[in-house]
Amino acid sequence: MPELPEVETICNELRSHVINKHVKDLNRLTAHNLRRPIPLNIKAVIGASIVSIVRRAKYIQVSLSNDLVLIMHLGMSGKILLKNFEYIPQKHDHLMIDFNDGQKLIYHDPRRFGLVDLIRQDELTAYSLFKNLGIEPFSKDFTSSYLANLLSGKKKPIKLAIMDNANIVGVGNIYASESLFLAKVSPTRVASSLTGEEVKLLHKNILYILDESIKKGGSTLKDYANVNGEKGYFQNSFKVYGRDKNPCAVCKIPIEKITQGGRSSFYCSSCQK
Repeated sequence: MPELPEVETICNELRSHVINKHVKDLNRLTAHNLRRPIPLNIKAVIGASIVSIVRRAKYIQVSLSNDLVLIMHLGMSGKILLKNFEYIPQKHDHLMIDFNDGQKLIYHDPRRFGLVDLIRQDELTAYSLFKNLGIEPFSKDFTSSYLANLLSGKKKPIKLAIMDNANIVGVGNIYASESLFLAKVSPTRVASSLTGEEVKLLHKNILYILDESIKKGGSTLKDYANVNGEKGYFQNSFKVYGRDKNPCAVCKIPIEKITQGGRSSFYCSSCQK
């Protein structure tokens, strides 16, 4: 599943290619529904221009000149691709937006866990999928003090606490595992048991890992690709994720794999306490 760095990478690329472009046409290419049906009013984007593109958690918000916002989520296998006027729609293409210069934006999702929606700008704050989301890790309010207060009193394992989107958005499975390794904190530790110094180190490394992944175009494990169809390469920097039974880069003890909250956790039992 594309996580925060992958979605941020896509937003950055879309901003460099489609801002101020005029929507000439839009076509729904399949009768299959995504996570929820594509809204019937989706063609209201025709005639508008792209004003801004931002990320909220793992959602892409495309603001239009007619005060509408196109919301897209990539689900498990979704991609947003930019193609030229010669592009022929492919299987699992769900939506195609034609711009006035001949470029096309394609929403492609084989497994159909993604989402496309259209809402008014003034509905964003109360939008059902946004109203319960936690703090953005790159916001000025996400400080080590904020993280300490968040973890205080929490009895769940630290990995599950930082992956909870009601607490902090976008710290997905890969990036939680990698951040905890650099912070030398076991994913099984009770969240409230972290010391002040451990919280500061974890806060620092959450931001570091997310930033490094964005710089490297995200992580491609199976389906993820950017708008040009290119893979990310942060997976080449993994220290623990997916490396069970391989030697730790620091102490050479084999990396362990356990299950937490239905997800795989990877860690070094020697380096992470």
